[in-house]
Amino acid sequence: MNHFDYLKSINITKDDIMVDDISEKSYSSYMVNRGLSYFNDTVAIANEMNFRHTTPARMQYDFIRQMVRKRKRFSKWYKSEKIEDLEAVKEYYGYSNQRAREVLGLLSKENLKYIHNKIQKGGKTKTYK
Repeated sequence: MNHFDYLKSINITKDDIMVDDISEKSYSSYMVNRGLSYFNDTVAIANEMNFRHTTPARMQYDFIRQMVRKRKRFSKWYKSEKIEDLEAVKEYYGYSNQRAREVLGLLSKENLKYIHNKIQKGGKTKTYK
């Protein structure tokens, strides 16, 4: 079982899917709380469970399943974007994310084109514009 199964059980079906020790160990309270934190009506419950992260998984799951009202909740999960120029600067200079962001503003298009051509590893040629 993954965290989407638990979120579906909490939000929509209200069925108890934590039936054995294996399913209890697969419960990720962090991911379930993250999924609930996107909505106004469940953010307080997710925050409360974050404060009580040492509570056993079964108790957390039962509490959340009983507290959250049955409703369809869908949201896009936020992921960090990968900027192609940022990755190239990181690889060429060996910088961290923060340092590469600082340097990226100082580089011209010609500099970036040169860096992209230098770090090109082969295979299909990808021309940088």
